[in-house]
Amino acid sequence: MLRLRLWAILGMVMLSGCAGFGKSFETPRISLVNVEIREAKLFETIFNVELRIINTNETPIILKGLECRLEINGKDLALGVLDSKTEIPAFGSVKVPITLYSSVVDMVRSALHSSTKDSFSYKVTGKLRLESEAWIPPVIPFSSDGELGKDRVKKQGW
Repeated sequence: MLRLRLWAILGMVMLSGCAGFGKSFETPRISLVNVEIREAKLFETIFNVELRIINTNETPIILKGLECRLEINGKDLALGVLDSKTEIPAFGSVKVPITLYSSVVDMVRSALHSSTKDSFSYKVTGKLRLESEAWIPPVIPFSSDGELGKDRVKKQGW
């Protein structure tokens, strides 16, 4: 009788362990929402950037932090990190503000490279740092890009 109970308990433990392996994790989608110049100094410009993170999973995920890099026309413009715990609900999204920093050299290089074009391309790359469960990777790289016309940028006040 004792042996039967042990086998039953072992069987339940094995089945409950297998149930966790059925979960699949979809990488969150990240997009650029807004960029504002917060402060321009002699050797550095500070940007307020908003990213939207969309969670298409059936369970919430916890963002512990992220690192982010902004490129304009293929040239590095600014970078920054965020150390803030944020819950992204299941099948939901959040806007995450992050401060990015740019040196004068990067700003001038980017401005010279894009001064003759009617539009510019942007690319946001980085890594999400998540609270990890067995089925969630702790670090997820991301990339989002697009293109804007200069007329739209002038209307926004960039």
